[in-house]
Amino acid sequence: MRELLPADPREVGPYRLLARLGAGGMGEVFLGRSPGGRTVAVKVVRQELAEDVQFRLRFKREVEAARRVGGFYTAQVVDADTEAVPPWLVTSYIPGPSLREAVVECGPFSSEALAALGAGLAEGLKAIHECGVVHRDLKPGNVILADDGPRVIDFGIARALDATSQLTRTGAIGTPAYMSPEQIRGQEAGPASDVFCLAAVLAYAATGKGPFGDGPTEAVIYRVVHDEPDLSRIPADLAPLVAAGLAKAPDERPGITEFLGRCAALAGPDGLRLPDGVTELIKERTARTKALTARSVPPPPMRLPMSPEEPPAPVRIVQQVRATGQKTALGYTPVALPWLPGKTAGARRARIVRWHKQVGDDVAVDEPLIDVSSVRGDTVITSPANGTLLAVYRNNGTSARIGSVVAGIGTPGAKVPRVRRIRTDRLALLGLGCALAVTLVVGLVGAQSSLFMGGIDAAREGDCVAQEYPEGNRNADWFTQPCVFMELRAFLSDSSEDKYYSKVLYRDPPVKCSESAKGWSESDDHEAEVGDMVLCLEPL
Repeated sequence: MRELLPADPREVGPYRLLARLGAGGMGEVFLGRSPGGRTVAVKVVRQELAEDVQFRLRFKREVEAARRVGGFYTAQVVDADTEAVPPWLVTSYIPGPSLREAVVECGPFSSEALAALGAGLAEGLKAIHECGVVHRDLKPGNVILADDGPRVIDFGIARALDATSQLTRTGAIGTPAYMSPEQIRGQEAGPASDVFCLAAVLAYAATGKGPFGDGPTEAVIYRVVHDEPDLSRIPADLAPLVAAGLAKAPDERPGITEFLGRCAALAGPDGLRLPDGVTELIKERTARTKALTARSVPPPPMRLPMSPEEPPAPVRIVQQVRATGQKTALGYTPVALPWLPGKTAGARRARIVRWHKQVGDDVAVDEPLIDVSSVRGDTVITSPANGTLLAVYRNNGTSARIGSVVAGIGTPGAKVPRVRRIRTDRLALLGLGCALAVTLVVGLVGAQSSLFMGGIDAAREGDCVAQEYPEGNRNADWFTQPCVFMELRAFLSDSSEDKYYSKVLYRDPPVKCSESAKGWSESDDHEAEVGDMVLCLEPL
């Protein structure tokens, strides 16, 4: 748990954010507080995923399925907005360490603790499967430990992530050491895949390592598919169950109900007894969470409409940034949209949502000037200078490129320069002129205009020279042309009447030829291609 960064949002939907909990394949996770004071975990989707249509559709379906999941050993989904920019998901918050953190800090679990852990996780997975959801990414980092048992988190999210091919290629779906062979092969992952992952998680809790070892991703993936797991340090009473859960074929693994029953029989009547160090971690995080939620945070100020006819548009403000602008000699400052920082970084356009000032109003440096919105977030743009707002070039609801001038600030009566904007009709005329110019050049080249031709004596380094033989005529003429025109000429001369047998030389680099090399390097009936070195001349 860490403090919020300056660029982090302070609110997501109705939830006030208090601290950062971490980040994963889907996005960032924050500790939040509901309007009624409930502590929650708020997951905000990464921007590149939010812009992927396939991911949004799959994410919406998976969230709807995940909200049906209950059970004592899961962190239940309590709220979500899959249409927000970016989308977000809220689950209940468990103030405890992950299984990975617990093993790193306090070492492997005892045999009885392992059995109780397996029973709790199996019961959580059973509740997930009964709702038609498959976890697909069960790993030590997705198991949270509490005083009263483990909790399974992030169920269904891996399936939504699987909708984006780029993530699949980079290996972001699942963790190789805890993926089933069918997942690695790209096959459908069902409940049996979660049983494989559960057995691998128990092996980690028993030894501090995955059952297929460490090393490069490719090596681990190969061992998962082809090699047997290392179970030499698994307690003897649990080793047969873990080995069965790690079977390569899905139909050879025990079902989740059988797995639950066998773990419960080995756990004993006391349930999960966590190591003392893990209990201390839970107490520490519980105390820190209470301290954060007890802080007095003033509510955001209410925004009243300027008039009943024109209420301000609702804006979720993430951050403020100063507009760019440099005072001219006449005391006039053009105001341009700056690059948007933090979560809005990289947005090339922004929509003007609302102006805080009107033409004729006085403004001061860093005073809010306009609210803008982009696909990457909402931002307040503040004034870069003191003065009077003399001009506004973009109205509410219009779009503007980052770096474009949207307003002007200066002293009353100052001359306001005109901001030139390229009109569509001018662009059309410019495009027509370019097309005519290209047509003219191609026509001249196709007609073999003498404008671009000269004798061989006119050749210079880098030019092309050729000797042409019109078909049926053995009398040849030398000519020189810039290479680009010769290539166009050869490309356009594709009919039988205009076929030329060309001998072409690039005079680059200017290597001086020997006396015996002067002349043709191919026979006269050779049809040379443009660019062939068939003639060698001394440099001029």
